Amino acid sequence: MSRRKPKADPWRAEVLKGWTAVTRHPLFAGFRSDLLEADDGWLPPEAWAVVGGDGDVTFHPKRRASAEEWSWVFGHLLLHLGFGHADPRLCAPKDVDGDRPDPAFHAACCVAVERFLRTLKIGRCPAPLPDELPEEDEVTLSEQWRRLGVPPRFQPLGPADFPISTEEDADHFDFRRRFAIGIAEAATSALDRAGAPRTPVEGHVKGPWDVALRWFMSSYPLLGALAAGMKIVSDAELARGWDISIAAVSAEAGEIYVNPLAEHTEHEWRFVLAHEMLHAALRHGERAGMRDPYLWNVACDYVINGWLVEMGVGEMPEGLLFDQSLSAMSAEAVYDRITGDLRRMRKLATLRGRGLGDVLDRPPRRAGSYVDLDEYYRNALCTGLAYHQSGGRGLLPAGLEQEIRALDQPPLPWDAQLARWFDEHFQPEEKRRSYARASRRQAATPGIPRPGRVRPEEVVRKKTFGVVLDTSGSMDVRLLGKALGAIASYAAARDVPKARVVFCDAMAYDAGYLPVEEIAGRVRVRGRGGTVLQPGVKLLERAEDFPPDGPILLITDGRCDVLRIRREHAFLVPQGAPLPFRPRGPVFYMK
Repeated sequence: MSRRKPKADPWRAEVLKGWTAVTRHPLFAGFRSDLLEADDGWLPPEAWAVVGGDGDVTFHPKRRASAEEWSWVFGHLLLHLGFGHADPRLCAPKDVDGDRPDPAFHAACCVAVERFLRTLKIGRCPAPLPDELPEEDEVTLSEQWRRLGVPPRFQPLGPADFPISTEEDADHFDFRRRFAIGIAEAATSALDRAGAPRTPVEGHVKGPWDVALRWFMSSYPLLGALAAGMKIVSDAELARGWDISIAAVSAEAGEIYVNPLAEHTEHEWRFVLAHEMLHAALRHGERAGMRDPYLWNVACDYVINGWLVEMGVGEMPEGLLFDQSLSAMSAEAVYDRITGDLRRMRKLATLRGRGLGDVLDRPPRRAGSYVDLDEYYRNALCTGLAYHQSGGRGLLPAGLEQEIRALDQPPLPWDAQLARWFDEHFQPEEKRRSYARASRRQAATPGIPRPGRVRPEEVVRKKTFGVVLDTSGSMDVRLLGKALGAIASYAAARDVPKARVVFCDAMAYDAGYLPVEEIAGRVRVRGRGGTVLQPGVKLLERAEDFPPDGPILLITDGRCDVLRIRREHAFLVPQGAPLPFRPRGPVFYMK
C-alpha cells in the first residue's frame, strides 16, 4: 500500500505567508524574531498572537485568517517593541499580574500603532478601528482613559499582547535602536528602487559631516529617514564656484553641498545638516511664491535655527541667524517683519554666505530620477515624527510639529476638487416611489407589496452647465482627455444629461447641447493660432436657451486672453500653467 502524504494545512500556510511578508520588510529586518506556535490552551480563544520580550512571536494555532490579516497582526506586535511600549523605563504602570501593561495603556499603544500602520500599509486589520484616531501620545491618552474608561470602539482585539520587559532585557534587546536603523534602511531601499542616489550607511567616512549624517540615521529618528535619502557633496571647487561658505541644499537633487574647507566640529555639523534637511523637507524653496527669495530664505533660517536650538540638536556655529524674539513665529510672519528693514537684512549671511540663500533656486537635474519629492519628504518627516513621539525622545517645538502635520494633509487632487464643485452646483435627482405603480416583488417575500419608482408627471427643467474648451494646438491632448472624462463621469453621477459646449481657438464654435458622455468624442484640436475665450463666454452669457444661473467651466492651458465673466465659473488648467489674469472663480490644476 502506498503511503499518503500528510495533507498540508492551508490556514497554517496563510500564517507563514503573513509572517514572511512582515519579516522581509526593511523596518523589521533587524529584529531577528522567530515565529512560534502556542501549545494547546496556552493562549485564550480571543487572542491572536503575543510577542515576547526577546522579540519572538507566538500565534494561536486555531485562528483562521488570511495572510493579509496575519501580516497586520505581526506588524502590530513588532511595532509595539519598536515604539518602546515594552520598555519598563517608558511604559505606564503594569496590570495586577505585573508582566503585562494595564488595559488603558495597552489600548493607547494599539491606537498609536494603528496610526503608523495606516501610513505603512501593511496587511489588513481583522477588526478595523474608526477612521478618525486620537492624536494624543500613548501616555496622555492612557491617563485620560484611566479616568474616563476606554471607549468601546478603541478596545483591542484581545488581551494585552506585549509584555513589560525587565531592565536587563530592555538593555539586551534594544528594539527601538533596531527600529530606527530599519527606518533608515526602508527609506534607503525605497530610493534605490526609484533610482535615486543615496548616502551609504557603510563605507569610508570622508569627513566630520559624514559622521554627523550617520548619527542622524542611527540615533535621531525624527530626521533619520531624511538623512538616509540625502547625499553629501563635499567638493572645494564646486563650493568655490557656487560661493558656498559652509553648506547649501538642493531639495530636487536630494543633495547637501558642504564646503570641505569650513572648519567645524562634529556637533556643529549636526546642526548644519539638520538645518539643510529641514529646508528641503519643508519645501521652503517651493513655498517662496512671489516673495523675495533671499529674504524668504533668511526668514526660514531664523525659524529653523530657533527650532534646532530649542531641541538641542548639535551646536549652532557662530554667526548664524538666531533671534529669541522671533521664536514661536511662522516663516511667513518672520518674513513680514524683516521686510521692514531691508538694508540691514541684505547684509545678513546664511550658511551659504552673505546675501546668498542656501536653498538653491535652480538645482542640477539628475537623469533617471523619478521620485515624487513631495511624497518622499512628507513620508520621511511624518514617519520620523511618529517614532520620535512614540519613543519618548523629548518635546518638539510646536511650530515644527504643526508644519509636519500640515505636510501630512496634502491638498485635494484636482479631480476631487472638481467633484466638490459639481456637488455645490448640482444635486442628484431624488428618486420617488409610489404604491400606485407595481414593483417587482422579492422572491423571498412574494406576499409583501412594494412601491415602484415613478417619474414626475410635471415637466421638470434639468440643470445644465456650460463648457468653454480651448482647442488650440498648444493644448495637451492627454490632459484634455482626462479633464473631459472626469467632467462626463461627475455630471452623469449628478443626473446632468447635457451640457452646452463651445469650442474656442482663434474664434468660437458653438456645438450646442451635447450629452456629457459624447463631449470627448466631439473635441478636435485644431491648432490655429492663439486662443480667444472671451467670445465663447459671451456666447453662453447671451444665449436665450442657456439658463441665467448655469455655471461655466473653462478648460485652457493658460495661453488665452483676459476674461471677464459675470456668472459662476471655474477654471481647469494644467499644473504650473499661470493664467494671464487674476481669476475670481476657483482654479483646478491638473497633474
